[in-house]
Amino acid sequence: MSTRTYLSALLVSACIVAPAHLYAFAGQQTATPPPQAKVVVEPDGTVEAPARSVPLSPLLSPEGKQYVTEHLLDMLNPPPGSNGVPGFMKHYLERDKESFDLDQKDETIAGVHVYTYMPKTGIGKKNKDRVLVNLHGGGFSGCWPGCAELESMPIASLMGIKVISVDYREGPKYKFPAASEDVAAVYRELLKHYKAKNIGIYGCSAGGMLTAESLSWFQSHDLPTPGAAGIYCASAGNFGGDASYIAFPLGESRIPATPPGGANRLGYFSAADQADPLVSPLKSPEVLAKFPPTLLITATRDFALSGAIDTDIQLTKAGVHSELHVWDGLFHGFFYNADVPESKEAFAIMIKFFDKNLGS
Repeated sequence: MSTRTYLSALLVSACIVAPAHLYAFAGQQTATPPPQAKVVVEPDGTVEAPARSVPLSPLLSPEGKQYVTEHLLDMLNPPPGSNGVPGFMKHYLERDKESFDLDQKDETIAGVHVYTYMPKTGIGKKNKDRVLVNLHGGGFSGCWPGCAELESMPIASLMGIKVISVDYREGPKYKFPAASEDVAAVYRELLKHYKAKNIGIYGCSAGGMLTAESLSWFQSHDLPTPGAAGIYCASAGNFGGDASYIAFPLGESRIPATPPGGANRLGYFSAADQADPLVSPLKSPEVLAKFPPTLLITATRDFALSGAIDTDIQLTKAGVHSELHVWDGLFHGFFYNADVPESKEAFAIMIKFFDKNLGS
């Protein structure tokens, strides 16, 4: 069964099959089950699914269930943000700054503004010659420094490694390929001090997509391939898929007016050619084949789920070592809250992946 067929079947299953089983397990086998709502299948395969109440996943930890509930309520009524930190992220950031003992430097590398994070206790022995580059999320239009800090601080502290988060140029003021150029400038400078195989690059959401774009950009500009990459809460170029209809409302408490259909829906890409592998590396198997080992992290309520699955499939087809990890019941960028057990699991996997692949 293909991935897309499975996800469609999953939706129908949730609407039809699950209620009957849950009814039986409740010890009421002799009672009359409620009537099943009708599912309509159009001639083109479109499924008209009836409204349904969807509970939290029983696979979540108690903390995870509380976290999802809080997030859904925050998305219904977003608290005000300020200074590049969305309102719902403020207490996550406060928590990280209290919990992770780091030195943060405000620097410029090759003319590009960056934040550098280093553990106050020092870099771990294994990581003396390694560095990680973070590309923050924010839809190519914001979330600096909020997303950057939440993506960088836990990894720098828990792994005992230097993390450089790049304040790349974003829309609406700047257009593609400004961000790719900034990442390449920082990377080119780092190559003067680190071997390519000892450099890792990763990001969440827009930063995950930019990670893939940067790998393609490095190839087109004769820069060596980094040792490993992390594409989190994102794909290497695909938007939409079943997740737009299933995961978006369950993870963000809303349904997009128009399901995501391409990078050009983001203002940063308004003048870009979506078929260009520098925009969508998934369009080129040849480009993908030169990717380093790549870690993909997503969740079943992440609207980027479909794209992440497709990225894993295409990388595997291209012969690249790709790892896909999916958390049930969680949403886009779930690990921004470092306290929940599922986030700790995600950090452990990220650290293990880079530790294994950097320098290989």
